[in-house]
Amino acid sequence: MISGILNIYKEVGMTSHDVVAGVRRILHEKRVGHAGTLDPAAEGVLPVCVGHATRVVEYLSDSRKIYCADLVLGIETDTYDREGIIQAIGEVSDYSLAELERVLSKFRGAIMQVPPLYSAIKVAGQPLYKAARAGKGADIELVPRPVEIYESRITLWESPWLRLWVECGKGTYIRSLVYDIGKELGCGAYMQHLVRVQSGGFHIKDAITLSELAARAKEGSLEEVLMHADHAIGTFPAIIVDPYTAEKIRQGRNLPLEEDMPPAQWKVNTKANAAMLHRRVYTDEGDFLALLEREGQEWHPSKVFI
Repeated sequence: MISGILNIYKEVGMTSHDVVAGVRRILHEKRVGHAGTLDPAAEGVLPVCVGHATRVVEYLSDSRKIYCADLVLGIETDTYDREGIIQAIGEVSDYSLAELERVLSKFRGAIMQVPPLYSAIKVAGQPLYKAARAGKGADIELVPRPVEIYESRITLWESPWLRLWVECGKGTYIRSLVYDIGKELGCGAYMQHLVRVQSGGFHIKDAITLSELAARAKEGSLEEVLMHADHAIGTFPAIIVDPYTAEKIRQGRNLPLEEDMPPAQWKVNTKANAAMLHRRVYTDEGDFLALLEREGQEWHPSKVFI
């Protein structure tokens, strides 16, 4: 059985679901899921989990993302990108880099963002884009959501073209960021192109296309591109347990906090806030056994892999 995480390069024109379907077809594995949807017009890193690794998709989705976005100032579209219908045309002033930077600085840190109407967010069980295409968009109230933009910087300004490098958290819509920047400038803007450069620990330089994956599968070299499930949660502290404790974990039994646990080797990493609430568990043979989640004064085996 195949299990692990693939760093797939999603090409322009494909949906994220197309990628999942392609991986299923190539690997003959039904359990496949992606972490973090990319629009069909966007390209770049799309982590795809296969087999048992589908159980860590949520942790991949929570990771930081890095994007390179090309904006065109002076035009607004209904989808906020090049796929949409033009809604408004504005005059693009001779903005200085300092003026652009002042506007960009308003959209850093913890902000409230209104998602685009043409998005996969569900309202009353239906994706927003379906309601929009059915002409019911005016009946939907778009509710602002909290998102985090850790860093953004201008890498190119050749009016009306503006290129941004953005590092952000889960749930951030770069299209909405582009739209909001255009509104703040007073001329409007739409997203011409978007590349996801990185998602968590997965970088574009290491990504492979579906064609490359098919070639790997044919030649029997999948192990070179299939990463272990624990790659998704590598920032959580890890413990190595003895066989007795490993069996308790397999049985789903809670364990006391680490100060009362049987002797084990600790590898502590506190980079992530969630690290205080989770532990990776390995057997004394080095196999990734489980993920523990803190419940009061105990550790609960929330996911057991072997």
